[in-house]
Amino acid sequence: MAVQTKLPYDEAYIKDFSTKHNEPEWMLTLRQQALERVDMLEMPKPDKTNITKWNFTTFTHDVAGEAIDSLQDLPNDIKVFVDTKKDNNIVILRNQTTAYQRFSQDLLEKGVIFTDIFSAIEKHPDLVQRYYMKDAVSFDEHRLTALHAALMNGGAFVYVPKNVVIEEPLQAIFWQEDPNLGLFNHVIIVAEANSSLTYVENYISHNKDEQTVANVVAEVIAHDNASISFGSVDNFAHGTTVYMNRRGIAYRDANIEWALGQMNDGNTVSENITHLIGDHSSSYAKAVSVGRGDQTQNFTAKIVNYGKQSNGLILQHGVMKDSASAIFNGIGKIEHGGTKANAEQESRVLMLSKNARGDANPILLIDEDDVTAGHAASVGRVDPLQLYYLMSRGISKQEAERLIIHGFLAPVVNEIPIKSVREQLTEVIERKVY
Repeated sequence: MAVQTKLPYDEAYIKDFSTKHNEPEWMLTLRQQALERVDMLEMPKPDKTNITKWNFTTFTHDVAGEAIDSLQDLPNDIKVFVDTKKDNNIVILRNQTTAYQRFSQDLLEKGVIFTDIFSAIEKHPDLVQRYYMKDAVSFDEHRLTALHAALMNGGAFVYVPKNVVIEEPLQAIFWQEDPNLGLFNHVIIVAEANSSLTYVENYISHNKDEQTVANVVAEVIAHDNASISFGSVDNFAHGTTVYMNRRGIAYRDANIEWALGQMNDGNTVSENITHLIGDHSSSYAKAVSVGRGDQTQNFTAKIVNYGKQSNGLILQHGVMKDSASAIFNGIGKIEHGGTKANAEQESRVLMLSKNARGDANPILLIDEDDVTAGHAASVGRVDPLQLYYLMSRGISKQEAERLIIHGFLAPVVNEIPIKSVREQLTEVIERKVY
């Protein structure tokens, strides 16, 4: 069976949608070019995962959301992801509408931009055009990137000028309130030379039965000697088919840290790829996932070393229960010329039930001699002796499994430098496992 990607949205619709958002000509042209290429391009082919029967076209594209006056107005299951006491440097998109936004006047005066993607395109079109689907992700890589470029309907834009250091995290919450809304979010984060920031995003939906799509692209650009910490907790419901594409570009002496909590309940393909372009650049990609029900997931973390003495580290831990299955691909690639580069990775999967499936694939691709590289991978089930020992101390089986799971994920969760992401992950893990 061939994957169905026939869209109910044509060129006239795309033009009307672009006009509605006051987009410049270059943005409309990009949308139109992408729409033309959709049927010409192939679907991505994630390793060992058949996505031909997944839903990528059943969704509603344009849904507004109501504004809120205060963080206290948020539902409790969303409020847990925000610090209601600080109430600053936050953007909340409700469906596709900016429902709430607060930004530091001090950062504004320093030239920092933090806003929704449509406001950024309208107010800073040249700056957005410089980075939008240029160096990190191309619209014509495959059919899903073309769909994304044609139908982009939300997202965020962050720009930090040279020599500006942001101490407090910037947070974006993408709240899919409408159960049928398809999210085609685009996030761009740019840190100019000698700047630094921490960015945290949350994806939240509750469509257990309604079928829809999330097609998300994030482009993260760290210029010379810049530092970006990118944290996320993805928490899409069972009815959402997810394609997540997060890419990073690190120039000389730059650093990009990824802290990803991949907690979706629906079928998911996730790519996290970083290109270490500059000498002495580095990236540490950390990710955890908990799968449950009948979901199928495919995660790829890849770091490509181009620069001399560049350093790429990958750490992935996953827990599968019920009939869930997941593939964890860890890929370290050192290009010719990347002298004294380092590529290391670790992927581990724990299965909690007999029908759960997990696979960890470590891959090293080395095109340079004077380098260091290493990998570790393991897939296994809960040790019955561990369970027996804990239960012999009067702990119930459920509580014993809980302790084992947290112990298994702790090496990754505890390595995450962003406190709010650690706390959010712990909260979501608790809800997913029990």
